[in-house]
Amino acid sequence: MTAARSDHVRVLGASLAGTAVEYYDFFIYAAAASLVLGPLFFPSGSATAQLFSAYATFAVAFLARPLGAAFFGHFGDRVGRKSTLVAALMLMGLSTVLIGLLPTYAMIGWLAPALLCLLRFGQGLGLGGEWGGAALLAVENAPPGWRGRFGIFPQLGVPVGMLASNGVFLIMDVLVSPAQFTTWGWRIPFILSAALVALGLWVRLKVAETPAFKAAMEKGPPPSAPLGEMLARHPLTLLAGSVACIALFAIFYISTAFVLGYGVSALKYPRADLLELQLLGTVFMTAGILMAGWWCDKASPRVVMMAGYAGLAALGLLMPLMLVAGSLPRVGAFLCISFFVQGFVSGPLGAILPSLFPTRVRYSGASIAFSAGGILGGGVSPMIATALAAKGGLAPVSVYYSGAALLSFVALALLGRKSGRHLD
Repeated sequence: MTAARSDHVRVLGASLAGTAVEYYDFFIYAAAASLVLGPLFFPSGSATAQLFSAYATFAVAFLARPLGAAFFGHFGDRVGRKSTLVAALMLMGLSTVLIGLLPTYAMIGWLAPALLCLLRFGQGLGLGGEWGGAALLAVENAPPGWRGRFGIFPQLGVPVGMLASNGVFLIMDVLVSPAQFTTWGWRIPFILSAALVALGLWVRLKVAETPAFKAAMEKGPPPSAPLGEMLARHPLTLLAGSVACIALFAIFYISTAFVLGYGVSALKYPRADLLELQLLGTVFMTAGILMAGWWCDKASPRVVMMAGYAGLAALGLLMPLMLVAGSLPRVGAFLCISFFVQGFVSGPLGAILPSLFPTRVRYSGASIAFSAGGILGGGVSPMIATALAAKGGLAPVSVYYSGAALLSFVALALLGRKSGRHLD
């Protein structure tokens, strides 16, 4: 293997490993919020109220993401991509392990949900700085004509992290009884995060700074306030990039957190069956992401992402016909198709967002657009979908699903040729 190829393998491994750990941490919280956190960390009452409270803590991390994006983006644009990525990974990993060690509401009262929200905030800060840096690490090292295929590696962390998190929950479901899972078994996936973080840090510490950042530093000093410069010079691009991410998050968390909670409580499917279907869905998502990376380099990332959103808008209308009780294969078919098409939305993201901003403010711009889309799309989607389903069944949820896809489709259309300009 040549030195250049070895460097590329190392870079792509670091980009994938870090985001896989980050998304593992994030997904185990999403699963735990749907399954056990409500009764454990909030006062007794209706099951729906406890589920809403758990989903509210889920949203806290999305509110923290822009702060993490601004904080880590500042140092990523001034100090460098590598060291900033290491710090972001450590913050999220520590927060996740501590969640697994928290006492419950029965032990310490309202201090328990307060600490849960604090640590969830720490998870969001870390992820806010993580994704943008991982995407830059990949695309700023990409050879000519390979930006799309390199850009998918941060996004491959999504199915890898989901596969690992759901796999751990399934193993716990087999090894412990429901009572043991509720008492202590749910903690194990959080504590196991420590080993994954150590692996991610080991990989990332071996990579060098990106050539694009080095070249920018040779041209002149870094901006004193990257966030201010980015907001002053690229406000409309930031807005369009953020809206383009909304449906990515909304649809993903409807397909994971909402379907898991709704499937267990309303459709009466066993938790293990739904987790297995979501695991199968990650295989389809991985295939979609890989195909999208190849297509991005043949066409353009924007075209591929718009095609994915068009497919999801159509698929959402089928939700009430497919997410039904007593037909697990139909539920599985909906999830597999949804995850596969989401791959064509998720895969191009690592190439699109960094390309919207010049190198000197790229970490801040890409991170904030990603995080803002997360707040508007993912942070509230399980709660909105649950509220819509409680009032009108799945029909309004399907409109929400499809409407989000159309909104992000329009934002991408408005971006036009701005996507790709700075990296091209």
